[in-house]
Amino acid sequence: MRDLTKLRLRKPEAIAEAAEHRSRPSWPPGPQLIIAADHLARGITAAGKHAMTDRTELLEKLQLALGRPGVTGVLGTPDILEDLLLLKALDGKVVFGSMNRGGLHGAMWTHDDRFTAYDAPAIEANRFEGGKMLLRLDLDDARTAPTLEACAFAVSELAERKLIAMVEPIWSDISPEGAMKAIGIASALGTTSAYTWLKVPLVPKMKRVMAATTLPSLVLGGSGPARFEAWAKALESDAVIGLVAGRSLLYPDDGDVAGAVDQAAAVVNA
Repeated sequence: MRDLTKLRLRKPEAIAEAAEHRSRPSWPPGPQLIIAADHLARGITAAGKHAMTDRTELLEKLQLALGRPGVTGVLGTPDILEDLLLLKALDGKVVFGSMNRGGLHGAMWTHDDRFTAYDAPAIEANRFEGGKMLLRLDLDDARTAPTLEACAFAVSELAERKLIAMVEPIWSDISPEGAMKAIGIASALGTTSAYTWLKVPLVPKMKRVMAATTLPSLVLGGSGPARFEAWAKALESDAVIGLVAGRSLLYPDDGDVAGAVDQAAAVVNA
């Protein structure tokens, strides 16, 4: 860990070299357990009572999680994924580059979620499997519209390169009806849905909600404590291919990252 800064200073091209030599996962993929690590770029610096601002600690937790059986991949911003590339922690993993992080947490413009991280050409150049985008939908906030348009463009740009677009649509409430509206809108983005996956938050009546799509879908782990029973129930739906979880697994209340990740992997692979 101590050598990362020196390596970045003396040989910045080492990042591109690591991306070029990363071994990629087999395809098509099986059940997915993706570790999320893109929160800091939105100004989210805590997981419950735990601070996430120690980068070495976060990288150690990510390395531990990615090394556990059943963990298939990671999503993150360039700074995180590049550190993991230099640490050789991404071999054989499904990697998603996080794309729009400009809707900072708590900002008045948060629905106008600008694309400030990866774009489709960079994801292709890094040989990643796809890009992830957040789409918050609020009919009372006109700033939803530019993000909707930008996500549609990103879906098309990724699909042209045969890369996965992981779209996370979140309605302005947590009702099943809102979730189904969000799924319908997100599914129709771009010039094709052939390479679109959804990342769907846990809401009531998930079986009914997930009947709204045939697109491969991942359940969002959420920001609070791990909800293993609720995740297991949601994973019973035919469209659900796995789970995306970050803070709830990396910063569990008992500090046992390996235990939390292993329990999540058991749920995904049940």
